[in-house]
Amino acid sequence: MKESLKISRLQKNDLNLFIDLIELLNEVFEESHTVGSKEHLEKLLAKPDFYAVAVLKNDKIIGGLTAYELKRYYNDKSELYIYDIAVKTELHNQGIGKELINFIKEYSTKNGIETIFVEAHSEDEQAIKFYESTIGKGEKVDHFNLEIKTKQNKM
Repeated sequence: MKESLKISRLQKNDLNLFIDLIELLNEVFEESHTVGSKEHLEKLLAKPDFYAVAVLKNDKIIGGLTAYELKRYYNDKSELYIYDIAVKTELHNQGIGKELINFIKEYSTKNGIETIFVEAHSEDEQAIKFYESTIGKGEKVDHFNLEIKTKQNKM
């Protein structure tokens, strides 16, 4: 199967593929997040510090990730935060996720990104095992969210 996969970073003109990727993330995570406006998504794809990486088979999205590059101030290198990563549920355990991580590792090596990090819920054993096998040993941290009420999200 790996021979027929195409993995690439999506660009501004890949809007429809990006929307398909977002829909796949919703499907795999069993969520129902809405998709931002086309203008917003195009701006996001145009940002050099935003990454949308898609895995395609026969021109259909079967996996992908989104990530943000964080510029450091301690040195001239960056970190890459994987925000979401998913592979179609029926294709799990076929090496597609590993290929995706290998792609982003190779990309990072070539582009001055020194560290890749990702968060996973402790109770998500499948995700923990996947990250340990592809990224390495995790570390325990506490994560805090401060929800901001803006004019756009007040009802």
